[in-house]
Amino acid sequence: MKRLLWIGCLSYFLIGLAHVVLGSVLPVLLEHYGREYSEGGTLIFTQFAGFLAGVLVSPILNKRFGKRGGLLIAVGLLCVAELAYMLLPPWEWLYPIATCAGFGFGMIEAVIGTIIIAAITEKTAVAMSRLEVFFGVGAMVMPLIASGLITQGWWRFSFLVISLFSLVTFLFWSKSSFGQVDDVLRKPAGEATQDSEVRKPFPYSGKSLWILLLFILFFFIYVGTEMSLANFMPAILFEKFGMKEAGAALSVTCFWIAMSVGRIFAGVIAERIHYRVYVLSSCVVTLILLAVFPMTRGVGSAFIVILLLGLFMSGIFSIALVFASKMLAGSEESTPSVLIASGGVGGALIPLFIGWSMDHLQVNQTSWMLALFTFLMVLISFAAFQIQRKQGIRQDQRTVQAGS
Repeated sequence: MKRLLWIGCLSYFLIGLAHVVLGSVLPVLLEHYGREYSEGGTLIFTQFAGFLAGVLVSPILNKRFGKRGGLLIAVGLLCVAELAYMLLPPWEWLYPIATCAGFGFGMIEAVIGTIIIAAITEKTAVAMSRLEVFFGVGAMVMPLIASGLITQGWWRFSFLVISLFSLVTFLFWSKSSFGQVDDVLRKPAGEATQDSEVRKPFPYSGKSLWILLLFILFFFIYVGTEMSLANFMPAILFEKFGMKEAGAALSVTCFWIAMSVGRIFAGVIAERIHYRVYVLSSCVVTLILLAVFPMTRGVGSAFIVILLLGLFMSGIFSIALVFASKMLAGSEESTPSVLIASGGVGGALIPLFIGWSMDHLQVNQTSWMLALFTFLMVLISFAAFQIQRKQGIRQDQRTVQAGS
């Protein structure tokens, strides 16, 4: 299990690198091709479309080739796509390359999440939060690598770095043995278990469908809010306090450092206080912080709020993913993929809305918009809290009746 977890961490580190590399070199990439930022935005959106396709298609490929086979396909596709990026082909070719790259790391994220949740039944939240730590480290390291390569005029080799990491990850997944988990990884999903619920193409109905829809909305809002903070925090500080671009950009670094540190402890805390308590309390504190942020009067206090936001938001994604999967027992093959996909959609659409509000509203009004989204997360997490608590009460009653 330790080997499985560490190779999973390497895979999430790879995903973190791949998520941000295109944005890290985008200015010099557009300068090389003589293109506008709007075309760069289209390229990034194309990569997102590939990511979404990879997440949604992963359960189908898992059933056909098994989880290990699906992972090898995804990692191999990412490796080839990043190598193709490095060769700087004609601009029109970059769109299918971006689709393939997004498909690769989208599928990797979905499959790894499914494997960890299904294979590690004890302290699942600790395992998932450890994966998220490595994702955050990858997202922090790649801009630093790209910056150094850009300085030397070797910016295209940023893509080669990811291609080489993909190759290493491919070799680990293809050659490593994980004991009793090997059968689960090797067999197609339909053969890995005799559970009739897993065999259903859409194992949700009645109450479970409503729970799924609640979490779909939750992940849509959360990822959209997180991506909005990561992308627009420098602009908000620039408009609010008149900071220079370089200083404002440090806010994103502080946010991700706090996220990475928080993820180290998130799983342990969630296991001790229960998933539902962790998710609800984290959302409440995040709402309070986002409500306080528009009232800050200095750069120092704003950065303190940003650091606290990173700490308290750090475990929401991974713990909520585990929380949802445990509530929807029997659908572990599909639930992570559906929720990660809904988060991906929110990560694309909500920042578009926040960008519009930055152009048409005052900066503090945009901050209140983010607080409003978080308020909706609080309502959803409270509803999930109540549903899961009632499930636990009924289960305890059945246990008492069976004992008597």
